[in-house]
Parts: sequence; C-alpha cells; structure tokens
Amino acid sequence: MRLTIGATPIPTNIILAPLSGCSDLAFRLIARECGAKLCFFEMVDAHSLLGPHPKKFNILRTVPQDTPIAAQLVGEDPGIMLEAAQILLAHVPVVLLDINSACPVKKVVKKRAGAALLKDPQTLSQIISTLASSLPIPVTVKLRIGYSQVDIPALRDLVKACEASGAAALFVHGRTRDQGYAGDINYQALHAVKSAVTIPVVGSGNIFSGPLAKQMLDQTGCDGVLVARGAFGNPWIFEEIEAYLRDGTLPPERSLRQIHTVLKRHLAYIAQYKTASPAGKIGFMRKVVLWYLKGFPHASKLRGQINRITDYEALLVFLDEHLLQEAQE
Repeated sequence: MRLTIGATPIPTNIILAPLSGCSDLAFRLIARECGAKLCFFEMVDAHSLLGPHPKKFNILRTVPQDTPIAAQLVGEDPGIMLEAAQILLAHVPVVLLDINSACPVKKVVKKRAGAALLKDPQTLSQIISTLASSLPIPVTVKLRIGYSQVDIPALRDLVKACEASGAAALFVHGRTRDQGYAGDINYQALHAVKSAVTIPVVGSGNIFSGPLAKQMLDQTGCDGVLVARGAFGNPWIFEEIEAYLRDGTLPPERSLRQIHTVLKRHLAYIAQYKTASPAGKIGFMRKVVLWYLKGFPHASKLRGQINRITDYEALLVFLDEHLLQEAQE
C-alpha cells in the first residue's frame, strides 16, 4: 500500500524509523535490500547542524541507492529548527521532514525537546507552523500518546492542533513517555488519534512481525506502520510484513547460511561507510552481530567471545566458524 503525505507520493506504508545510534547508512542499505522502500536518517539534533562543526554532516551520509530518504529533527526552538532544516535540505534531498516530539531520553527531555514538547503544545505548534510554512517538502510530527498518562480528549486536541499548524502526517508511538519502550501498546489511543485528524497516521510500537503489523492496522485504522527495534538483526521484516499484509503469508525460518550472508554484507557496509575510530567501528560491529544472533543457540556463550574481538577480520573468521560450520552440520 502506498501513502500520500502532503502532495508527496510515498511508495510504501511500511517505513523504517529514525533510530539514534542504529539506522546509519549501512543499516539502511541492508534494510532496502530486504524490502524497505522508505527509510529515515538517524534523529538529528537541530543544534548540531548550526555552526562550523567539521563532522556535523556525518549522520546525513548517504549514497544514490539510499532513496527515497526522510529526515527527523529534534529541538525546542522554532527559529533554530527552521535554520537547521534549511541547512539539512541544502545538504541532502529528503522527501519529508519530521519533528520529534516523542524521544523519551532524559538528556533530550531536559532540553525541553523530544517528548517534552507533549507538555508544551504551543511551542510544538509554533515549530510545526514555522517549518511547514517555510519548507518546500511535507512536515510531519512524531509523537507519543501522552507524557506520563493517557488523556484521550487532550490527545485529540493535541493532534488536531498539529494538523491545524500544518503537519502533513503523524507518526504516533502507542506508549507514553514514561513507559519508554515497555508495556503494552494502547491501540485505543492510536485509534482516537486516527479518528481525530484527516491526515495520514502511521502507528509505531511493537512492530516485530507481519501479524503484529496487521494488528496495529486493524485495531487502530492507521494508514501505515513505523518499524523500529523490529528491524534489529531482522532486515527481512519489511518484505515479511508486506507479504503478510498482502496474502497472510508467513516466512519460513531463516537459515544460518542466509543470516551469515546478510550479516557479513551488513558488516562490510559498516567497514566501508561508518565514520568512527577503529575501536568505535569494531564496537558497533559487535553490537550488530549480537542483534543477528539473538535467539541463536548458545547466544549468551557466544556474546562473551564476540565482545573480546577487536579486529574486523577476526570477527569475520568467528562468524564463518560459528555460523557456516553449524549450517553445514
């Protein structure tokens, strides 16, 4: 299923979320090879794009095959958000720009940004209207269903205000800020959001499989789903959701050989594109390997061995020994 956000056609309603510290270029390329048709850059701090910081564009690194691409800014000041957005658009062609009012992380909330904007709807509306009236692309908003609790009438008022201020779509996580990523998804609250506005609403939270994606769509009426942690070590989730929504097809279990092939390609992309020190790069590779091996036999035992590897080539040898050999047995 396709979406139209503003006047922009979107080729899918299954979207890779902006994932801080995770959805870098390597992650997105692998996701696209496995069915993702629209990806977000990692969340970008608006303040980081202002000033002469030599590495400020590292987070926006991309290649021609990494399209279409969307971006998300986090910040608390309408003027700074607009300036950052203009800098971003001059650097990379994105199809839409999202305003983050959902991030629950303390260091973000302390700056009155992210989920803190849920408690300051006036500032959120000012940010939306400032960007929507000044930028040539659709402006969207990522939010949660509440800060510390769910108040359906207040939530309806908030999302109506977002639409009235110029938001072209909403990405809504079905938990409060205080819940973080724990607890059940509140489908009733997401349904209330969808019924309160006329713009597209994309549901977020616990999208770990095709059946869970369908449950989100069926119980909320949302127009699409935002895939986040469900893509960690499972880039196939995009084609799996698409197949399940199309005809109820459930995928066969991935073979060790398939996992080995895609994981090594993911690591090769990290080696090629990740802008980090050698130690930082291998540390990130270890994290990625552990994503793929979650649920793998003896994963806890392997974790300790993986965390002691300090060299890319040694990591590849380790994977050959523990994945390929076991696949051949």
